[in-house]
Amino acid sequence: MAPTHTAVSAPGKVFLAGGYLVLDRAYTALVFGLSARISVVAREIETSQGVQLQEIVVTSPQFQDSQWRYGYHLLPDGAGIKVTQLHAGSSINPNPFVETTLTYALTYIASVSPSRHRSAFSLDPVHLTVLADNDYYSQPHTIPHTEKNPTRFSKFPTPLKDANKTGLGSSAALVTSLTASLLTHYLPAELFAIESDEGRRVLHNLAQAAHCAAQGKVGSGFDIAAAVYGSCRYRRFSPAILKDLPEPGAKGFAPAVVDLVTSEKTWDTEVSKEGVRVPPGMAIRMCDVDCGSQTVGMVKQVLAWKASAPEQSKQLWDSLQAKNEALGRILAEDRKDEIKPAVDAIRELIRAMGVESGVPIEPESQTALLDALVAEIDGVYNGVVPGAGGFDALALLMRDDEETETKVKEFVKAWGKEHGGMVRLLDVKGEMEGVRKETLGQYDGWLN
Repeated sequence: MAPTHTAVSAPGKVFLAGGYLVLDRAYTALVFGLSARISVVAREIETSQGVQLQEIVVTSPQFQDSQWRYGYHLLPDGAGIKVTQLHAGSSINPNPFVETTLTYALTYIASVSPSRHRSAFSLDPVHLTVLADNDYYSQPHTIPHTEKNPTRFSKFPTPLKDANKTGLGSSAALVTSLTASLLTHYLPAELFAIESDEGRRVLHNLAQAAHCAAQGKVGSGFDIAAAVYGSCRYRRFSPAILKDLPEPGAKGFAPAVVDLVTSEKTWDTEVSKEGVRVPPGMAIRMCDVDCGSQTVGMVKQVLAWKASAPEQSKQLWDSLQAKNEALGRILAEDRKDEIKPAVDAIRELIRAMGVESGVPIEPESQTALLDALVAEIDGVYNGVVPGAGGFDALALLMRDDEETETKVKEFVKAWGKEHGGMVRLLDVKGEMEGVRKETLGQYDGWLN
């Protein structure tokens, strides 16, 4: 029999409104999913008759030296699945997001699987192929322009760890799609169905736990929410939810993970898709400035300012929340003529927060580029430096037609040359849908 293939994908995100505020449950964020997706194709590893393997292979074929091999076994005392990276050649190149996701997902699967009562529990070996749409990564300057983006999935001349990200939420999309592929591959439909509300809830909770563990901190989780549910209005979960979860490999880790994932009372996340949309004929587009930001350091500095000036910061954040909510209503009600002043008001407050905290949330160079685009290009309503800000990709609210797209591409290309950088309009657009199953034909040539 031919090996079984399962393909899923999860979208990236753009944080249109609510950067920094989302860290506090008193506030909400307006986050949109993106058409740029990370796909994972799971397929059984064929073995000779009588040969048994306990191995998982994860390959990212777009990048050099980007394959990870893992062994795994079930620990006693409810400690879950132990995942161990195997030597591939002379050295080990760790990938904490992949390894942590495998640990959490396989522990959950082993705990709820119909075969969990066997004396020697095992899972069939699986090969996981990870493919990322091109817009997750800045195209290297060394690649001639005519060779860039030749297909949906480009080959890059670097290992994955050295790739320059554009800030679209690749780690959250990876963790979500990898978790979804494992759950879909190993569990029967009655225990996990990616299309169902219950399936997405389980996926969200498990992916949130794994992503927080992989990045070494409890984040706000908006990027995982967008990867699972797509565009939404989001209120974060209480960090205390993950506080008492045992470390992987510790006694009781497995039942604690199952309880965390399946409990409906534990999670206080709020995800709403009602009234979240962009007007017809308009699109959210991303503009890469080819210079990523150190988000973690920026967040720490803003939070330090917030703690040192509680009254001033609360007043600013309350004002920003009101402006963000107003923008959401303007977009949902198709009031295009009100977009520019609404976004201008948000950007003014963001810049004020940057000045007070000493963090370049909207750097002067980004301000100049955004202002020039709005002033010079008919059809660009406004734009923001999304999320934590800095030098990640800009988000533009613009008319969704070929003429406007061409004008923007020509303008930013000229701007980059004039200012000594590389700026380009990405192909990605905002979209509503979250995680989903995929057909295999689109991955032809990548599944060798």
